[in-house]
Amino acid sequence: MPVLVSVNVGLPQDIEWQGRTVRTAVFKQPVEGPVMARHLNLDGDGQGDLAGHGGEHRAVMVYQVQSYRYWETVLGRTLSGYGQFGENLTIDGLADDEVWIGDRYRIGGALFEVTQPRVTCYRVGIRLSEPRMPSLLVAHRRPGFYCRVLEEGVVSEGDAIVLETRGDGMSVAEVDALLYLPERSEEKLRHAVGMRGLSEGWRGSFEALLKAGPGREGNAGLANVPEAPPAWAGFRDVRVLSVHEESPHVRSYVFGPVDGAPLPVPRAGQFLVLKIDRHDGGTALLRSYSISDASHPGSYRISVKRAEGMGSAYLHDHVEAGSVVSISAPRGSFVLPDDERPLVLWGVGIGVTPLLAMLHDIVAQRGRCPRKIYWIYGTRDGSEYLFAQETRELLGQLDGVTSLVAFSHPRPGDRLGTDFDVTGRLRAADLASLGIPSDARFLLCGPPLFMQEAREGLRALGYPADSIRSELFGSNESMAPGVVNTAVVPPHPPAGPPGSGPSISFVRSGLSVRWDDRFQSLLELAEASDVPVRWSCRSGVCHSCESGLIGGRTRYSPDPLQPPADGAVLICCATPLTDLELDL
Repeated sequence: MPVLVSVNVGLPQDIEWQGRTVRTAVFKQPVEGPVMARHLNLDGDGQGDLAGHGGEHRAVMVYQVQSYRYWETVLGRTLSGYGQFGENLTIDGLADDEVWIGDRYRIGGALFEVTQPRVTCYRVGIRLSEPRMPSLLVAHRRPGFYCRVLEEGVVSEGDAIVLETRGDGMSVAEVDALLYLPERSEEKLRHAVGMRGLSEGWRGSFEALLKAGPGREGNAGLANVPEAPPAWAGFRDVRVLSVHEESPHVRSYVFGPVDGAPLPVPRAGQFLVLKIDRHDGGTALLRSYSISDASHPGSYRISVKRAEGMGSAYLHDHVEAGSVVSISAPRGSFVLPDDERPLVLWGVGIGVTPLLAMLHDIVAQRGRCPRKIYWIYGTRDGSEYLFAQETRELLGQLDGVTSLVAFSHPRPGDRLGTDFDVTGRLRAADLASLGIPSDARFLLCGPPLFMQEAREGLRALGYPADSIRSELFGSNESMAPGVVNTAVVPPHPPAGPPGSGPSISFVRSGLSVRWDDRFQSLLELAEASDVPVRWSCRSGVCHSCESGLIGGRTRYSPDPLQPPADGAVLICCATPLTDLELDL
């Protein structure tokens, strides 16, 4: 009979790693005596990143003694002590290929239900001093699994593990491989979507894979991807039809076709990349801007705030009605959801632009989409209240909409209760009085600090992390879940003489550089240029990554300990991936 060997807990702590400070609770330690298993975790335990760990569906992490012995052989070293894989319960028995999603096990006084495989994370690589470990866990099909706590109770070392109810007919190892590894079948995807015990996040990933179909490149289950490929490749010339001053610092530009062919209709919330050939003959400027309105057929509007960067200054100083610029096709996955769940559109400052495009779309389809809408906006004062009249007119066409506007520093003439509703910066707690339903979707757009505080505040109010989506304006900061105090260095050409190869454009960062053969991959070039990168906790093995050698794609290797035979770059979830669009 399977047995509980060790109970392990640990609270979040800050550790130094690669010159950064990481907030993590992966350092679990065995505890003696009985421990209470509660609906969200064990007593004395915590999580450093609630977006990827913890919560009702990931309350308790389980790993097997047999896998400890297996990794000792693979890694060639002894693993002394338990809790090293971040697990709460170390067990003897119940291998990942034997445990089914939805299995219910009685351990001591608590009842657990298996909900999903472990989400492989770079932190387990930190804990074991083996950066390949997250990918190895997937490739060797030994991820471990999470459980929800159906009945709270005390568990102790030595407790027997008794199966009470068998689950949904697919093992933990099968489900993990179905998401992360290639050669998946539609039949298994449909079965996974219907499993009652599977967590909502994993079910959503499998739904995305089904919707994408077998021909989609990459892995639609691991990231938010556009519904369809861009409407055209490269850049297309457009004419500036009009320019409008939205505020002393924000100007809108309406683009129309040069060749007479109407611009395709984008999805509300998408952005485009603007390419500007400078008058002084310098390197073309590449900037990405959200479409703030596409409700007029055949045209797009972007709205640009003058900032310190060259892109916005050039637009404000040199681009006028009649100018011709080049744009990419609309792209991006921060778009209006296709369901009827209540929707909260929360923007700050210029971050309102994609949300405004969504509001236009909602008004256009009113009657066909009877969802409840909450419009939340924060800015400095009335002079910087962007699109105030336009927004009021749109909201006035919707039934049952709730609006909340905050001015952080209102002017003497700004009227509380008429021009705005709240004084000061909006926080999640200010939304509590609005009675936003628990199944609402939140779409956030604004600067990094706002995004971080809003997400944390909404999760503290009980809204699930997977119902909160966000868009960050401009160049993204480096992102590693749990990394704090990260210094941001502006992107720049790599040190040394410029390369002579094709031009590589990092459109989110506005940087164009020539390829140089001294780099082995686009990733290495990005790192040498201090282009922002994202540490991915969900990428699994390399088949899901789209970075690789120039002219090639990353290819899957069955065993990350052995590089692919063709020499393509192997990328796993312990490797930083560029969080940018690349225009080759």
